[in-house]
Amino acid sequence: MFSRAVRPTVSLARSLSTSTRNNAKVAVLGASGGIGQPLSLLLKNSPLVSQLSLFDIAHTPGVAADLSHIETKAKVTGHIGPDQLDAALQGCEVVVIPAGVPRKPGMTRDDLFNTNATIVATLADACARNCPEAMICIIANPVNSTIPITAEVMKKHGVYNPNKVFGVTTLDIVRANTFVAELTGLDPARVCVPVIGGHAGKTIIPLISQCTPKVEFPADKLSALTHRIQEAGTEVVKAKAGAGSATLSMAYAGARFTFSVLDAMNGKEGVVECAFVRSSETECKYFSTPLLLGKNGIEKNLGIGPLSAFEEKLVADAIGELNASIKKGEDFVANMK
Repeated sequence: MFSRAVRPTVSLARSLSTSTRNNAKVAVLGASGGIGQPLSLLLKNSPLVSQLSLFDIAHTPGVAADLSHIETKAKVTGHIGPDQLDAALQGCEVVVIPAGVPRKPGMTRDDLFNTNATIVATLADACARNCPEAMICIIANPVNSTIPITAEVMKKHGVYNPNKVFGVTTLDIVRANTFVAELTGLDPARVCVPVIGGHAGKTIIPLISQCTPKVEFPADKLSALTHRIQEAGTEVVKAKAGAGSATLSMAYAGARFTFSVLDAMNGKEGVVECAFVRSSETECKYFSTPLLLGKNGIEKNLGIGPLSAFEEKLVADAIGELNASIKKGEDFVANMK
């Protein structure tokens, strides 16, 4: 069901060999951070990217210089500070935004709201002015609020296209695939678990009943597995003991999603990824489901599909929190001066 675009270099090159135009300009906003640097490295390594534009408030020239020595075709430019933001975005076809502050032990993703909401609103405004047609891929947490923020900012400029604004939830799918493989002895590269809902705690809803290949777990193991997927980010935050949150796995997941978007833009058919997008699948205005990607972003929302009774309860339990997070993002933009 899902495009498995990010693999070690040999299989990556093979999976991308059907692409017809490998000349995309991609921007990474927040390129000097814990996610931004490894994400930029993965993008630099891809034949799909011809220009890689890196932006951050500090250290970007050094990151760009370092990456520019790698023997792949992508030309790397570094842009630093607010005065260079517009230049970083001009002509970009895909913009990936990992910018913002990471979680520390004891923090929820929602605790990041006050800082990251302002950052994302500023960057979304710049995208609306400089590359309104670009695919916008938001990694900055809390995604359940930063996607509504991005949408509302772009609406103010009259350039919002719901088919081109994505909350990157791919790490939830990557984790679900990994944890299911660990429990079953399957090859994780062959496991595919759709994850729907949102991108925080109980709004993360892994659909184990729809896993391919089919797997089954006793009720207690299924509940524990689901909880681990939902709280996997906290698992990393605790393990890093104040030194950050999930950066390397998030960079991998962000690159996987970006490559899927680029593949689809290049005309590759059957590219499917889950993402948190404008949706009419539930009573929530935004909801993550499997999406068929195409040249212009979302080609078709593939919906939720059949759910088990356990999964139906997970969805019902997530709706209230999701709606509150969405409203929080919308209200932030409505109250901006």
